[in-house]
Amino acid sequence: MKELFDSVSNDCSKLVTKSYSTSFSLAVNMLSPKIRADIYNIYGFVRFADEIVDTFHDYNKEELMAHFERDYYMSKEQGISLNPILNSFQQTVNRYNIPEEMVQAFLKSMKADLHKTQYQTKAEYDEYIYGSADVVGLMCLKVFVDGDEKRYNELKDAAMRLGSAFQKVNFLRDLKDDFELLNRSYFPNVDLGQLNAISKQLIIDEIEADFDYAYTHGILKLPVEAKFGVYMAYRYYRRLLKKLKAVPSEKIMDTRIRISDPMKINLLARSYVKYKLNII
Repeated sequence: MKELFDSVSNDCSKLVTKSYSTSFSLAVNMLSPKIRADIYNIYGFVRFADEIVDTFHDYNKEELMAHFERDYYMSKEQGISLNPILNSFQQTVNRYNIPEEMVQAFLKSMKADLHKTQYQTKAEYDEYIYGSADVVGLMCLKVFVDGDEKRYNELKDAAMRLGSAFQKVNFLRDLKDDFELLNRSYFPNVDLGQLNAISKQLIIDEIEADFDYAYTHGILKLPVEAKFGVYMAYRYYRRLLKKLKAVPSEKIMDTRIRISDPMKINLLARSYVKYKLNII
């Protein structure tokens, strides 16, 4: 039965999420059970594409990405794929009418990582972040509002700003690997080999502005099914940013910032109290 295969496919996307990101898995687990599977499905798709361009160095990445993209479009057309990650994702795309433009923008940014190493203008930088992060936030928002177009339009700018903030924090956290291992430099007009305090602070100010907008204009207004889970992800990334902010600019390339498991539990407990008291 197709239903059994679909269920197995959903389980595979859930496994991918839990295997690759315990922090994101924790946040997804705080969502309403009725929307968790679709968020796992979105994450599984974007995670696999990201793995192709970032880690499969011993293989032909261009061929793998082309094959992945081709199989996705075939699954979208046929309503099934023997790749369980693609099978689960196309279900979510069809269920929530996720626009094809979003998927295309995401794949375009991933394919850019196959050859582009520097983003020298803000326009290039913004386009990359839109495809790699903003549209992922918009896909999730499509699930959160469950067809309510009015609410979607009210929250979409905040969803994009939150996606941007998450991505920029990742850029800061992964500076060493991106610069030294992958030869990538995402921040325009910034010499990562000699990152100074002023350049670092400008990046942090930009991220904090994104976070503030996303919290006020988005997170506080999310449907109850999604609010606590998204808030948890927000709190996690804000804590990461706080730790990155404390690292001197000359040492940020040599420091791997992470949130310990006890701190994650602490964040969860404090966030839950605020949520139950209707502070968020």
